[in-house]
Amino acid sequence: MAKSKAKGGGGTPATVALTRADVAFTVHAYQHDPDAASYGEEAAAVLGVSAERVFKTLLADVDGALTVAVVPVAGKLDLKALAAAVGGKRAAMADPAAAERATGYVLGGISPLGQKRKHTTIVDTSALTHPTMYISAGRRGLEIELSPTDLINLTNATTAPIART
Repeated sequence: MAKSKAKGGGGTPATVALTRADVAFTVHAYQHDPDAASYGEEAAAVLGVSAERVFKTLLADVDGALTVAVVPVAGKLDLKALAAAVGGKRAAMADPAAAERATGYVLGGISPLGQKRKHTTIVDTSALTHPTMYISAGRRGLEIELSPTDLINLTNATTAPIART
């Protein structure tokens, strides 16, 4: 995978973070359909990539703390498993407006990289079964392909089985 560079001023916070970290990544742009039922499934279909390799970034409230969960678009977040992964008791999906405020991204374009604030991040263990994975680049219609290990290292994430099919 070639190293992509965030174009001067035109990159997103996610691509800027990757460039600064000197991590190899590829940006994949596509025309987002505002009528698409699922942002992640749309990305997988348009890019011709298995939905198991495209991951969505979700924010959950675990015992009062926002937590980032990165799971395949082919599955769903298991809130009980997420709470257990961070040593919490109860998890619920975060309020969408709170997720946007905390990350600096809009829904459908939330990236686990380059967020306004650092949050505890859990990546589903299935990511490690792929040489590369796709995540949002911080904008609808823009995906980043990178090594799961690089994502885990850059977000200081832990891995756990937090997705269910």
